[in-house]
Amino acid sequence: MATASKAKKKTVRLASGRKRARQDVALNAANTALRSKFRTVVKNVQKALDKAATGGDKTVPAELFKNAQSVIDSIADKGIFHKNKAARHKSRLSAKIKALAAAA
Repeated sequence: MATASKAKKKTVRLASGRKRARQDVALNAANTALRSKFRTVVKNVQKALDKAATGGDKTVPAELFKNAQSVIDSIADKGIFHKNKAARHKSRLSAKIKALAAAA
């Protein structure tokens, strides 16, 4: 019973497989960066909403949301995540911004 807890990664023998492995590393890094950018943009809008709710500038969240929409759409177009997820995030943020404007 000498099985390791962590599976050892096998090296690929075929040249096409080695190339694919090299490409996967670069694609994984690019996708990770895009996911991070998405999370950052959404988080910035949410922080601005929280700040505006406690008496801050109420126009900032709307401006940040305009920029966030294009980022969210471009990432969904690239297939990083599903278009419905992008629509869901945009809808929820937009509803919060409208609620903030209605309360003012």
